[in-house]
Amino acid sequence: MSSNSSFQKHVPLADSDRSSIPAHATPLTPHPQADEEIIDVTIRLRATNPFTEQEIDAHAISGQPPIAEDILRARYDASAEDMDLIRRFADAYNLTIDESRTSAQERKVVVQGTVAAISKAFKTQLHHYEQQGHCFRARTGPLSIPGELEQCVTGVFGIDNRTQAHIYAVQAATSAVVKPLSVPQIAQLYEFPTQVNGTGQTVAIIELGGGYQTSDLQAYFKSINVPMPQVISVSVDGAKNTPGQDADAEVVLDIEIVGAVAPGSRIVVYFAPNTDAGFLNAITAAINDKTYNPSIISISWGAPEAAWTSQALNQLNQAFQEATLHNISVFVASGDTGAADSGPGLVNVDFPSSSPYVSGCGGTRLEEAQGKISSEVVWNDGWTSATGGGVSSVFARPSWQKNITVPPFGFIGIGKGNTTGRGVPDIAGNADPQTGYKIYLNGSNATVGGTSAVAPLWAGLTALYNQSLQRSIGYLNPVIYQSVNQSQSFRDIISGNNNGYPAEPGWDPCTGLGSPRGQGLLDNLRTHLSS
Repeated sequence: MSSNSSFQKHVPLADSDRSSIPAHATPLTPHPQADEEIIDVTIRLRATNPFTEQEIDAHAISGQPPIAEDILRARYDASAEDMDLIRRFADAYNLTIDESRTSAQERKVVVQGTVAAISKAFKTQLHHYEQQGHCFRARTGPLSIPGELEQCVTGVFGIDNRTQAHIYAVQAATSAVVKPLSVPQIAQLYEFPTQVNGTGQTVAIIELGGGYQTSDLQAYFKSINVPMPQVISVSVDGAKNTPGQDADAEVVLDIEIVGAVAPGSRIVVYFAPNTDAGFLNAITAAINDKTYNPSIISISWGAPEAAWTSQALNQLNQAFQEATLHNISVFVASGDTGAADSGPGLVNVDFPSSSPYVSGCGGTRLEEAQGKISSEVVWNDGWTSATGGGVSSVFARPSWQKNITVPPFGFIGIGKGNTTGRGVPDIAGNADPQTGYKIYLNGSNATVGGTSAVAPLWAGLTALYNQSLQRSIGYLNPVIYQSVNQSQSFRDIISGNNNGYPAEPGWDPCTGLGSPRGQGLLDNLRTHLSS
């Protein structure tokens, strides 16, 4: 340690507690040279003067132009004083700063040090584990930071690098497919605008593993007779486009759906490690990317709210809040195992779809006859294959959901469910793998579903909206709940359940407000923005 006499007295870092080690993880003891392993840690800092929830909602409802960049920077960038304080702390504990990944705009400082040095700086103990061939570091209990940092540090990420999220792409068995649909068919059934193709828009896709092969994309777009969009990969925290993994189905599904709906758009895929640090850094990288300037973000990864630390929930939620201020629309899959989210026995929702600043995307079973929708019900093929949805145990009911009604508890019957939190999802679309999306993966045709298909479907649709309106619509939730004619904008899904809640007229915890009436919602958005 340096001779600097400051930073000696530590205090617990609020919301940093880790309560347990992942189930079925095997300790690696002794772990050779563990103390000498160099690790990266992301330290998140406070915003200078963030907007309140009420101010953000009011701005979205008003339809006013985006907030000026200089105002956002003045209110959200980390202060020079806070950045300097972290630099002095790093020096005191023999940590180095990765300047290439440190950013006042993203309010983060990335420090590097040995496990021993990091453990001492944050007063924690790290142990190594193995689970299903994956080796990782993990801790329990809270982190601690010097008292001098208590007011400015809002989160510390990367010390524990256990796998954080899972994908929601569900590949259908050939025998289970009823009638797969192409993306152009689904767009036609949902009455997507046909006079635009997303030109001028950039859609960001967040991926925490896997990759794509350009040859698959070329073959797919040729097969549907749609020009292949520009697809760009961005590396976050060293992760890259790495095809050959189980997550490939997710990556390819996301790209091919967005590209088929909005082939004129530019698709930028942000690859990050599947950790809470990687997830957070990917989101902030996309939001603050001045090279590609995405106006839409699609996310098909998540985990039950209980699987996250409070600091991760809070910091990701704040990042999504900032996305709305940058006029970026964010769409997130709501999960694929029904109201239980992780299996029978619990009623809970998935994060980040439960963030109030994203549009949570639920799933339906869509059937077609003679070019028209013949049936659309809640997607539910059983306990492990059904749309997620319910009520958040973390986030309060937003003002724009004040008029929704939530059943007191679900069919699962494990106690009473929360009825006062943020309801999930907001919107829906075809997700049942039995009536899923035809894609091209690893050199052959495949049928894939899951709510992970709904997020990129809505992302592509929003690219069409942005081009049509010649502006980014940004934060969608307050508008669709309070400022549009919902019967003209959505197909209300009133049949089925997600093993926890029934579909009902109006909003419900299975499919939200419903699936899109593409042109109708566009007409309503145009009226809202011109009023």
